Amino acid sequence: MEIISVATMMFLIMDPLGNLPIVLAILKHLDPKRRRIVLIRELCFALLILMIFLFAGKNILGFLKVAPETLSISGGVILFIIAIKMIFPSAGSITGLAAGEEPFIVPMAVPMIAGPSLIASLLVFSTQSPNDLPELALAVFLAWSGTSVILMFYDFFHRILGERGLKAAERLMGLLLVMVSTQMFLDGIKSYVAG
Repeated sequence: MEIISVATMMFLIMDPLGNLPIVLAILKHLDPKRRRIVLIRELCFALLILMIFLFAGKNILGFLKVAPETLSISGGVILFIIAIKMIFPSAGSITGLAAGEEPFIVPMAVPMIAGPSLIASLLVFSTQSPNDLPELALAVFLAWSGTSVILMFYDFFHRILGERGLKAAERLMGLLLVMVSTQMFLDGIKSYVAG
């Protein structure tokens, strides 16, 4: 298993550059010291949730009686929708928070970092490669670490890239994710037809 390629795919799905403006909007009303604490807490929640789905994925699917092919196809569809939204973003608030409210798990940990497409990808990987869970855990950690660095230094990246740079980076990530999601969908179809 290529740890770097899996970590890169997960990093693209987490979309930290695309989430920067949302993070800024969520945290702008908080005291600067409190912002760091909230961000670290949300990042840790996201990592915990991702690891739970990675290591308990096979059991969750067994309990729900969902075939890996179904998960691969549905994960590809979800990922494709997320990618299209990254390429063609719509206006409007997606934070779901009242003015001045501090986030707690939602919307930062879930769905911004540990979103449905990333969870679906983890479930697919954990069922297709149950012997590679340590490598997958390392890939999750690498992707999470890259996302954490970008989100922790959100002011720096926002200043360097600006609004246009962030939008361009998000759309580029979206284009890459379209290809990944299509491959995931086709792999699911191929497995279903072969089985």
